[in-house]
Amino acid sequence: MDLPVNQIICGDCLEVMKGLPDKCIDLTVTSPPYDNLRTYNGFSFDFEGIAKELYRITKDGGVVVWVVGDATIKGSETGTSFKQALYFKEIGFNLHDTMIYKKHSHHPPNVRYWQCFEYMFVLSKGKPKTFKPITQTKTKFAGYKNQTVRKKDGSIELLEGNAKDRIINAQQTKQRIMDNIWEIPSGYGMSTKDKIAYKHPAMFPEKLANDHIISWSNPGDIVFDPFVGSGTTAKMALLNGRNYIGIDISEEYCEIAKKRVSNLQQKLFIV
Repeated sequence: MDLPVNQIICGDCLEVMKGLPDKCIDLTVTSPPYDNLRTYNGFSFDFEGIAKELYRITKDGGVVVWVVGDATIKGSETGTSFKQALYFKEIGFNLHDTMIYKKHSHHPPNVRYWQCFEYMFVLSKGKPKTFKPITQTKTKFAGYKNQTVRKKDGSIELLEGNAKDRIINAQQTKQRIMDNIWEIPSGYGMSTKDKIAYKHPAMFPEKLANDHIISWSNPGDIVFDPFVGSGTTAKMALLNGRNYIGIDISEEYCEIAKKRVSNLQQKLFIV
């Protein structure tokens, strides 16, 4: 069958995925509804069925980025996130990385610390075929006279060399690969500049989708989101020269996603 490339499809994602061929998706970036934290227009989903279909349609070497958190019910977190990660492993995925999405927005504390993160489980079908890590600028290690380091055996070693040179080196910077905790601004005006997107109850920031798309896919690849919602994954795939397929069961959310993609296409065409 012909893949519905660069389309937002309104329908039950499980049923739509059943119509896709084996091993046709390079990368999935998605955040499913979980623990009834949002109503999502009253829709629910079959997690296990969707997980199995994701494995079937993902190419060898392909990646699924599953962004999820946990509700707290009667004083105890549900653990839904870890249950889902373990199920993905049961059906054949590798849990390639457990990443953290640290938000700038927080929920007020009651009897615990501020809740400020969600998990980003990076699941791979075999070894990821693509990894182009995001880098950031870091100041080099600052060395000073009489500085010491702790050796593997626990003993302390005095550093030798010119302290002045080490101080000069401390002023230099270099690029290094980011760690797996991503602090990303979120909330109104920060997740995106697209005002229409905020009609969706729980979109993730454009930068989150953008950086995963750059990391795990190549130009021309197919990026998939079975819970496309406001269309963030589709928009950032298009912006980065990838193809996209998005599905959502809500007609309202599909219209939001289509509008955002259409607005971007107009801007790219004008440029």
